[in-house]
Amino acid sequence: MKVDVLLGLQWGDEGKGKIVDVLCPEYDLIARFQGGPNAGHTLEFDGKKYVLNTIPSGVFNPKTLNLIGGGVVIDPVIFKKEIDKLRENGYDPIKNGKLVIAKKAHLILPTHRLLDAASESKMGDSKIGSTLKGISPTYADKIGRKGIRVGDILLPNFKEKYEALRDRHLEILSHYDIAIDYKEYETQWFEGIELLKAMQQVDSEHLVNEYLKSGKKVLAEGAQGTLLDVDFGSYPFVTSSNTTTAGACTGLGTAPSKIGSVIGIFKAYCTRVGSGPFPTELDNEIGEELRRIGHEFGATTGRPRRCGWIDLPALKYAIMLNGVTELVMTKADVLSGFEKVKVCTHYIWNGEKIDYMPFDIISIQPEPVYEELDGWNEDLTGIREQNEIPQKLQNYIDYLEKALEVPIKYLSVGPDRVQTLILSK
Repeated sequence: MKVDVLLGLQWGDEGKGKIVDVLCPEYDLIARFQGGPNAGHTLEFDGKKYVLNTIPSGVFNPKTLNLIGGGVVIDPVIFKKEIDKLRENGYDPIKNGKLVIAKKAHLILPTHRLLDAASESKMGDSKIGSTLKGISPTYADKIGRKGIRVGDILLPNFKEKYEALRDRHLEILSHYDIAIDYKEYETQWFEGIELLKAMQQVDSEHLVNEYLKSGKKVLAEGAQGTLLDVDFGSYPFVTSSNTTTAGACTGLGTAPSKIGSVIGIFKAYCTRVGSGPFPTELDNEIGEELRRIGHEFGATTGRPRRCGWIDLPALKYAIMLNGVTELVMTKADVLSGFEKVKVCTHYIWNGEKIDYMPFDIISIQPEPVYEELDGWNEDLTGIREQNEIPQKLQNYIDYLEKALEVPIKYLSVGPDRVQTLILSK
């Protein structure tokens, strides 16, 4: 058996949570491998909407085990709120033993959040567009070998380790002109720590590999999107972790040879939250219409998303980096009613026509080259079978498959789990 990987191919918000929820009955283990509570995976079913930040999206399937992997960073306060919300809705993944956490996952401290806010404030107009959840400072401490991990909370010197790192942060913060108030959050943080102590802590690398060895199916769930990868995204306007397939190996402790299918998810158009390059952005009434129809506001922050047409050079780049074997196209329903739909096929960059993402995409803005296709007017939200797909939408799907050279296997036509079509050739 091999680990299948499901991840986003754009700048995040592609609908990963929904698709994991749809696919999870086929798997024995859903394993989140990177990121933190800056992620927002939205799931809808049975007339209710759920937003998950840290917990894997297979948590609603009673037969599936869910793992928060070692590559994830965890804020105990936000995590406790997630669990409390699930319990209010009749789900208790800790009590039923369907949620476990890696000992090697790092903890976000209250002062990490302050460091995040201070750094972003100091950057002024050059700010990254951080969610201010303390993600970047936590990963910085991890790489700097100063971090505190979930497994540390059961050690006798945990409090001393916490206070030493906290005081180190406070010394750094003393050089910033900001109000420092962390005590109330610190109290909530230790309440969250008690919840983590009640959970089953595991060595995720052994758990995942034992599942594979025993013939069980594992799906690795990513957060954010490929174009936000810290190494291969639009640096420095990126997240602080590896959002690509490679991140599944380092975040879970599985060998590259153990990677199976790679399921890449993209929207029928494109969105981005925060600062950074976005070649196909529509800062006009069409972009506003996409935002309105698609409800394009961050699930975690509520920030309005920047909207634009689909970008094939960026998508091809993401497919190459991840070794994508099959595709999922989401939000096709949002484009219903547009007379014409545009596809960016190339960029004009430095006077040259190119079909790839250049290194210096930050300071030299690429000019998109578009091809125009007929749009479709039909309401897609009620279709459930492939033969109900309007011909003009099918033409769009066929066009993208030919350009991307990877089959589109799933089509999402609405937010509910039942609004997902499996496409056959």
